[in-house]
Amino acid sequence: MALPNIFTKPVADGVIERINKLTPQSTPQWGKMSVSQMMAHCCVAYELVYEAEKHPTPNAFMKLILKLFVKDVVVSEKPYKHNSPTAPAFIIKDEKNFEAEKARLIAYITKTQELGEAAFDNRMSHSFGRLSINEWNNMFYKHFDHHLTQFGV
Repeated sequence: MALPNIFTKPVADGVIERINKLTPQSTPQWGKMSVSQMMAHCCVAYELVYEAEKHPTPNAFMKLILKLFVKDVVVSEKPYKHNSPTAPAFIIKDEKNFEAEKARLIAYITKTQELGEAAFDNRMSHSFGRLSINEWNNMFYKHFDHHLTQFGV
């Protein structure tokens, strides 16, 4: 079953609507992140697209490992398991400002939707090489759905 297309306005707006239901007091149904840490964590996927210089590029050996063992988990339609391992770049240890992370995340979703799927057709990923539109969509949407469900929205 195909995942909803995050590049379309109705789906992007639906994700933003779910984000807008979060409050600073929202608590996770599993895991250890606070709601503001979760939003900062979700922003990392977009930082790797739009601000890649913030994160070290994996070396050739690590890229091979990521492609062989991690890529399919990230870009497939299969949902993430609760408490799945997280890549180091995605681990948020310090507390974040709820409103700032919320605004940043919504801005990334909006920018990506406005650019549209054509901007992601065969686009190079920071960790996995070139990805199809469907792989980009699955990576973005599945990650949101996982964490928004984690926080009950």
